[in-house]
Amino acid sequence: MSKYEVFISERAFRDMDCIYRYIADTLQAPNAAASQYDRIADAILTLETMPMRVKIMDSAPEKKKRLRAMIIDNYSVIFTVRNGAVYVSRVLYSSSDISNRLTGQ
Repeated sequence: MSKYEVFISERAFRDMDCIYRYIADTLQAPNAAASQYDRIADAILTLETMPMRVKIMDSAPEKKKRLRAMIIDNYSVIFTVRNGAVYVSRVLYSSSDISNRLTGQ
């Protein structure tokens, strides 16, 4: 089974940092924040194998860009697969308006 190289954008890292800070600071749960961050990071690393297991998003603009959304707890890891690599562009709260937030990347 071939492995895909996984690239994580600076924006996705910032998203993960914001998630961590919100849980640690606003919810005052630093242990939960660290655990959530680790679960997201670990899930992203699983994209090295079989990233196509995650379907392309159904909404029109995302479908055209061939964006995929992997759900981890309450968060969506948005990524594309091309040229034998995975490109993670965002990590967003799943209940937010993801389509709208993606247009403001």
